[in-house]
Amino acid sequence: MFSGIVEDAIKVVALRREGTNLHITMQCPFADELRIDQSIAHNGVCLTVVSLPGDGTYTVTAIQETLDRSNLGLLKVGDLVNVERSMMMNGRLDGHIVQGHVDTTAVCESVRTEEGSWRYRFRYEVAPEMIRKGYMTVEKGSVTVNGVSLTVCDSERDSFSVAIIPYTHDHTNFSRIEEGTRVNLEFDIIGKYLARLTELS
Repeated sequence: MFSGIVEDAIKVVALRREGTNLHITMQCPFADELRIDQSIAHNGVCLTVVSLPGDGTYTVTAIQETLDRSNLGLLKVGDLVNVERSMMMNGRLDGHIVQGHVDTTAVCESVRTEEGSWRYRFRYEVAPEMIRKGYMTVEKGSVTVNGVSLTVCDSERDSFSVAIIPYTHDHTNFSRIEEGTRVNLEFDIIGKYLARLTELS
């Protein structure tokens, strides 16, 4: 489980295909603190550390299901990936409850500067069955974009905006998101449970 508070944006240094799997190696400032089998969120996708060569890098593996649901299959060497280690249960929940299970992707429609902050608008494909499962946003609700816990504004049926402060812009890969960039979305788990209860009642 994660909180959506990104620890760092780290660089992809190698990509290797093996069958339908993609092995992703990244340079990480806290690589020496990691262990094999540890869960880390990458652009909001929970992946397991499979290799620690001791050179300041580590490797994770994304299977086809993950590549189909997320933007990880679009990564190139040199790209930045938002990372967060799993939440410590004795700490504060600064973001919101994030599972690391990406629901879908969205495309950035616009980036607007607003005198010290940025407003990003994202659009995603929506279907009635998705809405029934709670795959939607609500005004002032929570959403995870590339692993970043954010507050929704201007929520519409298939789109929403978020406001990004300078710290988040500079310390995550939001600094590289532009019109046309595809991002990962995880909708609020509480909303999903409420939608499921309503469907079954």
